[in-house]
Amino acid sequence: MTIEQQISELRAEWKACFELAERRQIEAELEIAQAELIVALAEQDGSIDAEPPF
Repeated sequence: MTIEQQISELRAEWKACFELAERRQIEAELEIAQAELIVALAEQDGSIDAEPPF
């Protein structure tokens, strides 16, 4: 599954969820997936270097 697919599925789960605790957990997972996507895209276009500095 791609990060984009994961984000899409998490958004759908979040919209369908009515329990507050579960909704918050899905929201946290969604934020992590979105951050991973941002990093992956930045690595692809060369705007960041993911290699450790040492």
